[in-house]
Amino acid sequence: MTDIYQDSTGELVEKQFTVSILTEDKPGLLNMVTIVFTRRKLNIDMINVSASEVDGVSRYTIVLTTTKDQVEKVVKQIRKHVDVLGAFVYEEDEIHYQEIALYKVPTEIFVGSVEVEQIVRANNARILVIEKDYIVIEKTGHKHETKTLFDTLKKFGVLEFVRSGRISVSKSKRKTEHFLEELEKSTTHSLSNNGTIN
Repeated sequence: MTDIYQDSTGELVEKQFTVSILTEDKPGLLNMVTIVFTRRKLNIDMINVSASEVDGVSRYTIVLTTTKDQVEKVVKQIRKHVDVLGAFVYEEDEIHYQEIALYKVPTEIFVGSVEVEQIVRANNARILVIEKDYIVIEKTGHKHETKTLFDTLKKFGVLEFVRSGRISVSKSKRKTEHFLEELEKSTTHSLSNNGTIN
């Protein structure tokens, strides 16, 4: 119900949503998916495309900030595409999610001091690569966690920093393989608004 996304003045409140899309593994689909968001003037915060647990099926994980009404409309539009097998909307408490960040820092900041090493341990990060001139640190977590480590390391000099898009799994007991089998058996080969088979 949209009323739970309204503030005291009745204005619709924007919040972060994760959209999970299952597609056939075909070229050009990423462009098709992003165009749907662009046409509705919705900005994508993060996007990740990966293999799924089913051969030949890709999973798109898209994070955006908008209203419930807007995200449901865009997902409904995506479901109409013939190569889209399923599209689902999740709020933060309906998924388990992580991001990965890499920090390249000068090797010299580790020399003669244990401070940086202690920072790495305190943030549950790990040293991924050690080279003569630089060290690569890896941190897995939520955005605020990877940003906290970045802010801490900045004073030592961060040569490069990169953070991945979100990867997530739903808290639903739905098994993707069974979902696709049911979709194949359905007469309409389409989905309802809540992601169930028509």
